[in-house]
Order: sequence, then C-alpha cells, then structure tokens
Amino acid sequence: MKYTVVLLGFLSISFSGFSDTPGLLNKLDKALAKKDSFTNSKLTKIETLKDRLRVGGDAVLIFNQYLEIFNEYKTLNFDSAYAYQKKAYNTAIKLNDTSKINRSKIDLAFILLSSGMFIETKEVIDAIEISSLDQKSKIEYYGLKVRYYYDLCDFVKDKSYCDSYLNSGNQYADLAINLSTFGSYDYFFNSGLKNLQQGNLQRGISDYKSIINTPGLDGHQYAILASTLSYMLYSTGQKSEGFNFLIRAAIADIEYSTKENIALFKLADTLFHAGDNERAYHYMQEAMADAEFYGARHRQLRVGTMLPVIMGKQLALVEEKNSLIYKYALSVTVLSLLIVAFIVIIFIQLKKLKAAEQSRSAANAALLHTNKTITETNTALRDANRIKDEYIGYYFNINSEYIDKIERFKTSISQKLEMGRYDDIKKSIYKIDLKKEREDLSQSFDRVFIKLFPDFVKEFNSYFKDEDRIELPPDVLLNTELRIFALIRLGIHDNDRIAKILDYSVNTIYSYKTRIKNKSFVPNDEFEDKIMAIKAH
Repeated sequence: MKYTVVLLGFLSISFSGFSDTPGLLNKLDKALAKKDSFTNSKLTKIETLKDRLRVGGDAVLIFNQYLEIFNEYKTLNFDSAYAYQKKAYNTAIKLNDTSKINRSKIDLAFILLSSGMFIETKEVIDAIEISSLDQKSKIEYYGLKVRYYYDLCDFVKDKSYCDSYLNSGNQYADLAINLSTFGSYDYFFNSGLKNLQQGNLQRGISDYKSIINTPGLDGHQYAILASTLSYMLYSTGQKSEGFNFLIRAAIADIEYSTKENIALFKLADTLFHAGDNERAYHYMQEAMADAEFYGARHRQLRVGTMLPVIMGKQLALVEEKNSLIYKYALSVTVLSLLIVAFIVIIFIQLKKLKAAEQSRSAANAALLHTNKTITETNTALRDANRIKDEYIGYYFNINSEYIDKIERFKTSISQKLEMGRYDDIKKSIYKIDLKKEREDLSQSFDRVFIKLFPDFVKEFNSYFKDEDRIELPPDVLLNTELRIFALIRLGIHDNDRIAKILDYSVNTIYSYKTRIKNKSFVPNDEFEDKIMAIKAH
C-alpha cells in the first residue's frame, strides 16, 4: 500500500521549524529505552494466558483461549502466531463450526500477508466461504482483500499489473464501505484507503482524522492510521504535521510491542536523508531487531539494504572527526606525542570496525539470496555493532578528555613562554604523571568492557578449579591477567599489540598467558576460543 512507501521527500525537512518535533523525538527515545520492558510485559501476559489453557476441556473455551493468545502474538511474532492459529483452526475443525473455521482462516491470512507471503495469503483467502460469514466478518474479509491487492501493487511496482490490482482493491473497498455503518471505524478506514489510492488525499486525510482518536483504538491500529496520515499530509505539503504523525506512529508501535511495523524504518530513512545520521542509525538498528523478532523476511531484506548505507556514513563521520583530532595532536608539545599514540590505537580499532562493517555488508548481500542464515547473521552483526558503538564512544570520551588537557597545557606553556618562565615550563612537564594517566585509561577500559561483558569474570573463572580462580577486591573490575584476555575477547590477539596497550614487555604478556592457560582444565589450544565464545549482553 502507498502508506508503506518510504518518505524520501523529507530530505528538505528543517526540524527547527516543527514546534512539536523535538518533544516527540525525545518521547520516542524514551519509549525505545523501555522497549524491552514493553515487550516483556506482553510476553508475561501471553504466558499467563498459556497457563490458563485447559487442553482436553471444553472445545469452545479452548478455541477462544487459542484465539486470545493468537491475537497477542499476531503483531509480535509470526511463528508463534502461526502455531496458535493452527491450534485454533484444528479445534474449529473438530467442532465442525463454520464460523470458527472462517475466523481461523481470516486470522491466518492476516499474518501471512503481514509476513509478505502473498501466494499463501491468496490461497487462504480464496478458500473462505463468503456466504457463511456474518456482516462483521464480511467487512473484515473485504478489508483484508483490500489490503492484499494494494500491498501486492506496492510490492510488484509494475503498472501493467498494478492497474488490475488497484481496480480489484477498489472494488473490495466499496464492498467493505457499503457493508459498514456510516461514521464507523471500518467505514472511514476503508474509505481512507480507497481515497489514498485514487489520489483523493484531502478526503483520505479527513477520513483518517475522523477515527484516529476513536476511544478503544489499540496501538497497532493507531500506528497504521498515523503512518498513513503522515504520507498523505506530507504529499499535500503539510510536512510538519505529517512528520510528527510518523513519530507518533513509531511510538505507538513500541508501546504496543508491535514488531510487525514500518513506521520506525520510515522514520530512520527520513532522518538519514535529512542529515540526522546518528538517530537514523539507532532507529534503523531497532527496526532490524523488530523485523527479526517478528520473522518478517521481506522487512528484514528491506531494512538490511538500507542499514549498511547509514552505517557507512556513520563510520565516515567518525573517521573525519578522528582526522581532525590527529592533526591537532601533531601541533602541540612533547606531551601531544603520547596522545598521538592513543589516537593511533583508536585509528587501528576503527579500521578493524570498518573491516567488520565490510563483512557485514557482504553478509547483507548474501542475505538477499538465502533466508536460512539471515537470523544468525544479523544477530552476530548486532553484537558487533553494540561493541563498536560502546568503544567508539569510549575512545572519543578519552580523546575529548586528553584534548582538554592538551588545550590547558598549551595555554599554560604559551603564557609561560611569553613571560620567559622557562624553569616553570620544565616543572610543568615533569609534573605530568604518565603512570596515573595509564591507570586511569585502564580503569576506563575496564568499566566499558564489563558493561559489554558483565559475566566475563564469572565465565572466565568457570574454566578453572576453585583454588585457581581469580578473586578480585570489591573495588576492582579487572586485574592484569583478566585485562589481557579481555583484549583478546575484543579481537586483539597479537602479543606485541597487547604489550603496547598495557605497557608490558612481550615476554611478560606471554608469561601471563602461559601461566593462566596451564592452570585451566581447558586445553591450551582451545582456551582462547573459549574466551571468544563469551557473549556480550
């Protein structure tokens, strides 16, 4: 359908002109921060419904219970929704109840269409006996046919087919409208879709605004209305209101735990073209996570095509900033040489991240040819992205702190040079405590690493007997031995590089590693593989 089209036209948006936009974006960010909580609440509700199931009892009651669980799953997870729909259908068959059988078929068609399985959807829809449906079910059936043909046209994007699909969709929209009570939700919803497809955008806007604040509207219904309104408003030049409705649609999807959604993807794409790459990158990652959670393969492919583009721009911005930092560091005193060393380390890490991104792009290309490995590939990439984000932030915070120190040091030296206080300059240089700076760096590294791998010490100790396990003081996150293997977990295996980072000799690093491996009951040649298997959270 047209309301699923990406709004590339938002390229010209100026957010400063939208009075409500900053507040809505902040509300969206807060909702994303609680996204897992919303999802867990819904899963808890579903588990409660499952606990009430009484298999072998009254078949009608069991059918209704299956249907209730299906309704909770249908926008959350395709596989689970499909499983409970099949249970409901089999129960309806046993009851030989035509209305319940048709109810199950309509539900099946809904989730198949949501997952982009058009052929399967048509097979199920065509198998429904229309004559046996009551009025409400007929409206729902015709509405499903409307969505099927409009979505099919949007999918194929070929005028030679689309004209036929749109004509069919319009005919079924008329049937749904004629059966609906004037002024009802179903009436305006189907009328709005038809007006949208026929280009009557002002009428479509009027239709949807008539029902978007209907009492009892659930989050999924609101998100669909808001997303469609966003497209129509923008198409009629009402960019500010249209963009704000798109944000509201994304918020509704998150708060309702709707994983089969499009608003967040559209919003990320819009922000990317408007220049807000950081938000676009974050939102696109969340859109991919939702697509994977639901199991919508067509949505994963669509998001997977756009995500590498945004990630590439994000990496380019990071590299540009690093270049400026590097050039500035070269212009200062002897102390700046120490900062250059840290920048070089950061640059090396960023090159590794860039290589990882290239691998991810290759995985996305393969994703177009195979659905079998898509979930595992994207899960691994999400972990890599999270590690990358944490350490990019970590290294930029470190750089920022050192640049501030350099600025203050430069100012002090300049003043003393102007005053001819050369002895004071020497004293200032001798006051630099490199040991303290390195300790602070190590502690910062420890905090970021433990944030990413909170169970690292526990899992590390599980490879040793009780008497050989490392016991840390309460205020210590990692010691030297743990820090060496933490760097290995991050992909730094070279002893020379580890020695430079930790300011030890290569022989010392080798001795630490050998001593630790000899104590472990894991074979030496498998120990580092075990370390690499420790998961981030």
